[in-house]
Amino acid sequence: MTSSDSAQKAPAKDPWDLPDVSGYVIGVLGGTGPQGKGLALRLAEAGQKVIIGSRAAERARAAAEDLGNGVEGADNAETARRSDIVIVAVPWDGHGDTLRSLRAELTGKLVVDCVNPLGFDKKGAYALRPEEGSAAEQAAALLPDSRVTAAFHHLSAVLLQDPEIERIDTDVMVLGEERADVEIVQALAGRIPGMRGVFAGRLRNAHQVESLVANLISVNRRYKAHAGLRVTDV
Repeated sequence: MTSSDSAQKAPAKDPWDLPDVSGYVIGVLGGTGPQGKGLALRLAEAGQKVIIGSRAAERARAAAEDLGNGVEGADNAETARRSDIVIVAVPWDGHGDTLRSLRAELTGKLVVDCVNPLGFDKKGAYALRPEEGSAAEQAAALLPDSRVTAAFHHLSAVLLQDPEIERIDTDVMVLGEERADVEIVQALAGRIPGMRGVFAGRLRNAHQVESLVANLISVNRRYKAHAGLRVTDV
């Protein structure tokens, strides 16, 4: 028997063995909007240092004061510079321009895009398909020196901001190109009670994850609910 035959293979890594992310500073671009503000609140309550960004620093500081929990407010550029992980929660119609203007500040950062390109008409919400394929792929194209992931698409802003709700029982689909980056975002999602981050593929699969929000809006309207997702058997 050769030495290579007898060599033991390294055990497979447990996919739920995720890193400690408690020391990361989290920036939220669009942090004065419903989803961004809700995410900022939940992460701050979980013990993360959070900075919310806005085009207007005064607006961000006012929103941060409302949130408490040590949350700070700043303009988008300062938020990006001071943060280790930057969550993009801006409206779709400002997505490209916002990221383009922050390319320098986001260099080397882990960027988490949670923007859903949607249109609305008398039949309800429907998915839009950006030229790049998805909002996350647009972010990756605009930020070649950043590490772009996608997550937090399917969360109800109403639940996130409701102080009476202690747990939000839902899974967070996380997409990205590098396993280490995806695992950081999974772990960040897991900091919020009730949530679990689940790997859902590379960025080329982001369109269908973003698009599913249109279906959830239809569910919520029909059943007067705040639906999320659970992935079974994992």
